[in-house]
Amino acid sequence: MSSPIKVPFFTGVRRLFYIVSANETSFKDVEDVPTYINDAVPFFFMCIFLEMAVMWYKKDKVNRFNDGATSIGAGQYSRLPMLLTKSIGITGYIWVHDNYCLYELPWNSAWTWWLCLFGVDLGYYWFHRMAHEVNFMWAAHQVHHSSEYYNLTTALRQSVLQIYTSWVFYLPLALFIPPSVFMAHNELNILYQFWIHTQYIKSLGPLEYILNTPSHHRVHHGRNPYCIDKNYAGFLIIWDRIFGTFQAEEEEVVYGLTHPINTFEPNVIQFGYLKYMIERFREMEGWKNKLCVLFCGPGWGPGKPRTGDIKDIPEVCV
Repeated sequence: MSSPIKVPFFTGVRRLFYIVSANETSFKDVEDVPTYINDAVPFFFMCIFLEMAVMWYKKDKVNRFNDGATSIGAGQYSRLPMLLTKSIGITGYIWVHDNYCLYELPWNSAWTWWLCLFGVDLGYYWFHRMAHEVNFMWAAHQVHHSSEYYNLTTALRQSVLQIYTSWVFYLPLALFIPPSVFMAHNELNILYQFWIHTQYIKSLGPLEYILNTPSHHRVHHGRNPYCIDKNYAGFLIIWDRIFGTFQAEEEEVVYGLTHPINTFEPNVIQFGYLKYMIERFREMEGWKNKLCVLFCGPGWGPGKPRTGDIKDIPEVCV
């Protein structure tokens, strides 16, 4: 029987933490780029089972079976567009690169590799921030925040619709970075974000100033008022520090949406908020208000700031 693990164990572990070299992750053609996320699936489950063992040993209640199963199911659901068609993200990137490239950097240059690492991460920051501040994008992204638990299965709870908005934020890179270099970093950036969904790693010391860590990302998943719209980082927390969205972990974090959905039904989790947004759009009077329903934040209402009023966020019981 062949092993489900397609890559050497320590190579797979290194990839989870973005501990890779330019030489081993640079490729001339898109077809040669490994499917880093697919190859990591066995490592996802090994980490999940290890975390569950720690939960059992410590008698912690940081997961429920039906919640974890829902998150894993959402992860499978989110890959559906890529099973049916070629990824819209890489297809769009290649088209822009082939038609509008201003200057193509060499694919085998360490400078290109590092520039792409920072470029992809900056693109992710702005996509992620807009996914919280623009309601029609939040309709997809809220899936990831719908769990009231925070563990490694939560990382897999993804939206089937999110790919249709996220890819455009990386298109400026297509003006000069080869698609193969972008594709590798795009997958590795997403892969890194798996392990930070845990409550068992408290602090990484000085690395907290540079990297996105479990502590920083716990804040991002919190529904405490002090956590709202903070810490959008993918790999590097420096973007939040630069753009004023950083928040250190303070009081105990309560996880989930500010208005919990209270269901494990996968279609409601994936499409329930979209249905709510469309109904609100139809009911809203005036085209200005209708457009605000789509393009302002999920907390917006007539007479309120673009991203909503923080005073409307319900208090939590810690």
